[in-house]
Amino acid sequence: MSIARLYQIGKTFLNYGLDELLPQQLQPWYAKLLRKVLFWLPNKHADKSAGARLRLALQTLGPVWVKFGQMLSTRRDLLPPDIAIELAELQDNVKPFCGTDAQKLIEKALEIDDIAALFEQFDQQPLASASIAQVHSAKLHTEDGLKDVVIKVIRPDIEKQILADLSLMEQFAKLLAGLVSEGRRLRPVEVVREYRKTLLDELDLMREGANAIQLRRNFEGSEALYIPEVYSEYSRQNVLVMERIYGIPVSDTETLIEQGTDMKLLAERGVEVFFTQVFRDSFFHADMHPGNIFVSYETPHNPKYIGIDCGIVGTLNREDKRYLAENFIAFFNRDYRQVAQLHVDSGWVPADTCVEEFEFAIRTVCEPIFNKPLAEISFGHVLVNLFNTARRFNMEVQPQLVLLQKTLLYVEGLGRQLYPQLDLWKTAKPFLEHWVQEQVGPLAVAKKMYQNLPFWAEKMPELPDLIYQSLKRQNQRPQAVSNGLSKQTVQSILLGMAASALAIISGLCFIAELHGASLFSAIVALLIFISAWRKTG
Repeated sequence: MSIARLYQIGKTFLNYGLDELLPQQLQPWYAKLLRKVLFWLPNKHADKSAGARLRLALQTLGPVWVKFGQMLSTRRDLLPPDIAIELAELQDNVKPFCGTDAQKLIEKALEIDDIAALFEQFDQQPLASASIAQVHSAKLHTEDGLKDVVIKVIRPDIEKQILADLSLMEQFAKLLAGLVSEGRRLRPVEVVREYRKTLLDELDLMREGANAIQLRRNFEGSEALYIPEVYSEYSRQNVLVMERIYGIPVSDTETLIEQGTDMKLLAERGVEVFFTQVFRDSFFHADMHPGNIFVSYETPHNPKYIGIDCGIVGTLNREDKRYLAENFIAFFNRDYRQVAQLHVDSGWVPADTCVEEFEFAIRTVCEPIFNKPLAEISFGHVLVNLFNTARRFNMEVQPQLVLLQKTLLYVEGLGRQLYPQLDLWKTAKPFLEHWVQEQVGPLAVAKKMYQNLPFWAEKMPELPDLIYQSLKRQNQRPQAVSNGLSKQTVQSILLGMAASALAIISGLCFIAELHGASLFSAIVALLIFISAWRKTG
C-alpha cells in the first residue's frame, strides 16, 4: 500500500509538472536523470500556471496535502502572488462529493429513514467543501420552531487515504532521523506522530463539537469572537449539526472595507483573540486559516470575528506557557540574554550551551526587525535566520509547540492581509505583561492560596493536635535542642505553623463574609509571623 501510494504521489507531481518549479540549476544531477528515466509520466498540464498546477496536484493527493497548501496560502511573503492566490482556493473550494451520498450518510448516522424527519429544506448542493468534510445547509425542527443550521459530513472512505499518507510520512521521518545529521534536533518522528494525532482527531466530529462548545463558553459575551452553537443531540462521529452563521470571509478585504469595517481594530483583535486563547485559556483554535474565519456583518465599527471548524485545537501546560510569555516579553524588551537563558532553562537547547554566544546569535537575528511596521518585516526571512541559529546551537523541535507555531503563522498572515501597518509586537506586549503579572505577582499568590482553601479547611481540625504533639515531644526530649534543632528554631517553626493556621482562618472568614474576623485573624497572623521571623535572626 505504501509503495503504491508513493508511486501515486510521484506520478501526480510529474503529471502536474511540479518538478519544473525548481530551477534547473538547483536540481541535482540524479534528479534530472530520474526525470528522464520516467519519460512515460509527462507534464499533462503545461498550459496551466505554476500556481494552478500546484493547487490541483495538492487537491488530487488529498487532505494531508491540502492542509499543507492551506498553511502555505497564508504566507504571501514567502510565495509569488499568483501561487498564493491559487493556494487560497484550497481553503473551502475543494471539489465536493455527491450531495445524495451526503444525505444518505446523514440519515444512516442519525438512524432516520428520511432526512425530512429532522430537517427541512436540506440542500444537497454543499455550501462549502474542504479537504476532510463538506457542509450542507438545512433548517432544523426544534421546540422553538425552525432554526437555520449547517450539517457537516465527513467524506466517505477518507480515513483509509489519510492513514496511507501518514504511514508514508512516518517511514520517511524514521529514515530522516537515522540518516540526516540534524535528525535528532528536528525530531521528525515525534512531529509526524503529533501531526497524525491531530489529523485523526479531526475525523471525529464529536470531538470537534466538544471543542466548539468549550471555545464558545470561553468567549461567551466577548466582543472579539463568536463561536456558533452546536446541536450535540443531532451530532455523531461523522456528522455535526451547528448554528448557521452569516458573515464576511476574512479574506474578502474589499467587502470589509466597503462596509466601513475598522480594519486596524479588526487586526488587533485577531492578535488579542490568539493570545487570550493561549495564555488565559490554554485552549486555542489551531486551524485559523482564512477559510475558517468570518467577520460579523453587525457593528463594522466594532468588528467581531466568527470562528468555525474547531476540529484542531491546541493546549499548553503551565511551564510552556510561562516560558513562552517570558520569552515574548524578553524579545519585546530586546533582552536577548534573558531569551537565551530561558531557552537553556526550559531545556529547548542543551544545558551546556554557551549563553553568551547564544545571546549574540539571537541579537543578530532579531534586532533588525524591531521599530518597523509589519509591512516592512519579512518574518519568513527571520524564521530562516532563526532556523540557522537553532542548527548551530542544537535546538530541538518541540512537538508540543508545533500547533502553536502554525497558528502564529496564520495570525501573522491574517494581520498582514487586514492591516499591513499593524505593529504585532506593540499589540501583544501589554497583554503578555499583564498575564505574567497575574501569574507571578502578589495577586497570583493570593489567588493560589484562595484555590487551596478548601484543602486547608479540611485539614484545619488537625492543626491544634499537631502543634500540641510537637510541644509535648519538645518537652519530653530536651536533648534534641543540643543534638539537633535549637530552641529558637523550634519555637519559630511552631509560631510559623500558628501564623499559617490563622491565615487560613482569615481566608475562610473572608469567604463567609465575616470581614471583621477575617481582618483580625490576618493582623494576628502577621504579628506572629514577624515574631517567628525575628527568632530566626
